[in-house]
Amino acid sequence: MSNPIPTTSGQNSASATIRVVIIEDQRDVREGLKLLINGSPGFECLAAYRSVEDALAGLDPIDAPDLILTDIGLPGMSGIEGIKLFRERLPQTAILALTIYENNDKIFNALCDGATGYLLKNTPPARLLEALKEAVTGGSPMSPEVARRVVTLFREFQPVSASYDLTPQERQLLKLLVEGHHKKTAADVMGISFHTVSFHLRHIYEKLQVHSKSEAVAKALREHLV
Repeated sequence: MSNPIPTTSGQNSASATIRVVIIEDQRDVREGLKLLINGSPGFECLAAYRSVEDALAGLDPIDAPDLILTDIGLPGMSGIEGIKLFRERLPQTAILALTIYENNDKIFNALCDGATGYLLKNTPPARLLEALKEAVTGGSPMSPEVARRVVTLFREFQPVSASYDLTPQERQLLKLLVEGHHKKTAADVMGISFHTVSFHLRHIYEKLQVHSKSEAVAKALREHLV
């Protein structure tokens, strides 16, 4: 593994200083980010690495940075793979993705694996510094284009409902109850006896942890069980 690229910071080690580590394989981008961070009051670039592998070898969990600013498309291990590992090893460190990629899969995977926020490389320097502050104070900064995609993903996302181990007959009976049937008409539709319906209904109540038909129907609708 190579050593981190040295940084020259004029910042002191005061607690108010946001200590940043950069992971970026393109030298001009990496150098530009270092200059921006070290030249801005309240920020310090601790180290700049070319790859996730170098960063994993060089970062000290005992003296963890406040924030990791990482590219996604890196040689070797991807930035998304790195995000997951950094989140496990440095749980208190904020992680920002800074990348050219704005497709849904990369955004979704980066955020699911622990990224605090997701910014595009066309982010203006002043906004980037604001985003670093937001990330270390509990915010989740995103570029406007990314935020719109996240909203779209949220709207399209359909959570997988719990099954509660309902049998096919129990699920059919629950569906009939949701449609407005009572026990007698449900028995006729299912071709079973009234007593068998009562038997299945008791099991449905136990599995759903409810006490009445109305509660069972409400839970089925709320959790998309049928």
